[in-house]
Amino acid sequence: MNRSVHARVPAAAGALLAALTLAASPATADPAVTGGQITGQWMVEPGEKAGTIELTLQRSQHRRGHMSTSDDVPMSQLRGLDWKQAAASTGAAFRFEIARDAGTFACEGWFRAGKGSGHFTFAPSARFVADARGLGLGALSDEQVFTLAVHDVGRALIRELAQLGYRGLSYEQLVEMRIHDVSPAYIRELAGLGLRKIEVDQLVAMRIHGVTPDEIRQLAALGYRRLGPDKLVAMRIHGVTPAYIRELGALGQRDIDVDQLVAMRIHGVSPDGIRELAALGYQRLAAQQLIDMRIHDVSPDFIRRLKKRGYANLTVDELISLKIHGVAR
Repeated sequence: MNRSVHARVPAAAGALLAALTLAASPATADPAVTGGQITGQWMVEPGEKAGTIELTLQRSQHRRGHMSTSDDVPMSQLRGLDWKQAAASTGAAFRFEIARDAGTFACEGWFRAGKGSGHFTFAPSARFVADARGLGLGALSDEQVFTLAVHDVGRALIRELAQLGYRGLSYEQLVEMRIHDVSPAYIRELAGLGLRKIEVDQLVAMRIHGVTPDEIRQLAALGYRRLGPDKLVAMRIHGVTPAYIRELGALGQRDIDVDQLVAMRIHGVSPDGIRELAALGYQRLAAQQLIDMRIHDVSPDFIRRLKKRGYANLTVDELISLKIHGVAR
């Protein structure tokens, strides 16, 4: 799934929308409110994979700002649309529906060469609203049902998450999980790697920062097994990748604690820097020594300047002390 939520419509999308929907409604109409109904705009472009389209739904409200979300979905989700006619169209009008469990988007607009845009009117599903109470969501407003439909949060998804141990999720949690693609498949794959009963906010953080099951497997193969969500996220944030760990290992830096690996990245300890230090006689330094040298800016250039002034065979602590006291600046 390729889901994105935007605060603003991209310029290209806005241009196409303006070009194709100018005649879809009177210039004075408010696209967000029509007789109490929830309305907005849709746009369709070719998807990344065969048989898919990039569907954008957006809505402007005077007091609530602008909502825009894009997602690659199967063409079949656009019920009642003849794709052959849409692909051949030079600007003809079309009508179709996007049926989601929470409600239906009745769409009308225009297509040109397979790309289209127009307006939609949203109708909540009375059955979904009634069942939502039994699923722990309580009484939902039309706005909340609309948001659940936009992100395709349905009863089947809620029940599947409950079976995985995520019962009684709030409306906000369900929407956040869908936006960041915290899917049942992702949760099951993590569980297969020993990561179970992870908090929702941790799952979201893992997705936001790109923690993948494949990377977890690579880390385990390098000796970093059973890492918790917080450590996995910290490693991703600071670029402690399997490739970085492997490169350190080739330089003799092995079995380093995760917190030290993160600190090494934060302070800029690089494989190239380690090689330079080794060439100057500082081989197989401990991880903390490398971190301390970076913190105090004990660089290879600084060591070379000291050697020119006759300071040779100094320990790391002596190098740091000389740097702190301003020697060989």
